[in-house]
Amino acid sequence: MSLPPKGFQPTPFDYHEEIEVEIHSLTNLGHGVGRHGEDGWVVMVPFALPEERVKVRIFRNFANYSEGDLVEVIKPSPHREEPRCDLFGTCGGCQYQNFSYDQQLKWKRQQVAELLESRAGITHPVDEVIASPQLYGYRSKITPHFQKPKQGVMGPIGFLIQGRRQQIVDVPSCPIASDAINETYQGLRKEVTQQAGSYKKGATLLLRESSDGTVCTEGTEMCQEQVGDITFSFHAGEFFQNNPHILPAFVDYVISAARGEGTTAASDYLVDAYCGSGLFSLSGAAHFDRVSGVEVSESSIDWAKRNAAQNDIGNVDFIQGDASRIFEDIRFPASRTSVIIDPPRKGSNPDFLKQLVEFAPRRIVYVSCNPATQIRDLEELKEHYAITAIQPFDLFPHTRHLECVVVLERK
Repeated sequence: MSLPPKGFQPTPFDYHEEIEVEIHSLTNLGHGVGRHGEDGWVVMVPFALPEERVKVRIFRNFANYSEGDLVEVIKPSPHREEPRCDLFGTCGGCQYQNFSYDQQLKWKRQQVAELLESRAGITHPVDEVIASPQLYGYRSKITPHFQKPKQGVMGPIGFLIQGRRQQIVDVPSCPIASDAINETYQGLRKEVTQQAGSYKKGATLLLRESSDGTVCTEGTEMCQEQVGDITFSFHAGEFFQNNPHILPAFVDYVISAARGEGTTAASDYLVDAYCGSGLFSLSGAAHFDRVSGVEVSESSIDWAKRNAAQNDIGNVDFIQGDASRIFEDIRFPASRTSVIIDPPRKGSNPDFLKQLVEFAPRRIVYVSCNPATQIRDLEELKEHYAITAIQPFDLFPHTRHLECVVVLERK
């Protein structure tokens, strides 16, 4: 038997003790949740699915739950499917390739509703998740890694092993990445392997497909994406949504919600906070009298201005805003203004939320790739704003990740 790691808590299970559990739900990290014994002790199991009975090998105990590796599926879920990728279960990139797609969407929707109620005390209907039109080959960007070569010999090139912080599994190709990316990746793998002796430390590779089908492998290369009638240019290494197949529908929904389509109080002005290279600002320009994009990054503001110019859009201005005075230069009447916020995974900080409430726009459209931090922020906004719609989008099929759009109206 393997020796337990230092600091292992030996109760309620021994290290690598094997037990059987019934899986009844999923966490927002994509882990199956089971209960064991008469006291219903909680056990988290990656790659196990609801309605399954599984054998689990325990590797960690906490104060109120344990974690274990899936050893055997004793009774499979009726929704279990054969994964397309041979590395599924080892590679940490996907969590749900073994789960029918309709059930993936069902559980993602349920997790948003449960987080909303448990963390913010808000009960509100969550619309059905809008599915990605393409389930494989949808990613337009991947970033494989490798560690420092040993004695000039390249090790695995790929992604982190499930549950490990340092170990990498070799990934020759990725089925959720585009065909063009996988084709370029083969040549790039050979190139870095041949040059292994020149690497003094590990590195992260970049592969990003542009709208013309070319694949950029350097962060400073020019990349383009077409969203509706707008062409966006940006550096390949900068942030831009990487599922182009669902992006037009996603952007259309956000703009329509910000405009107030179907309500009696449509907004005339738009503020796009965290505007980046102008995705929402420029896409929304035709629907508002004036638009202001606000961003703390100087390079992002520069790209947003270039994108406005190359698309001949004149009713948008971009402001490099100081984080402590983000709305200082906005002159729109708040009662006729909507604000779109699309912060990074960590969410908005309290100072930004305070400024947003003080600006008091008629409508807020909160876009997030992390429903947990989004819902944390909603708790700060709920005194002043009421939720009118919650619409999840599945930009990342077969993974635990989800984009969620929450629409709020001033009380």
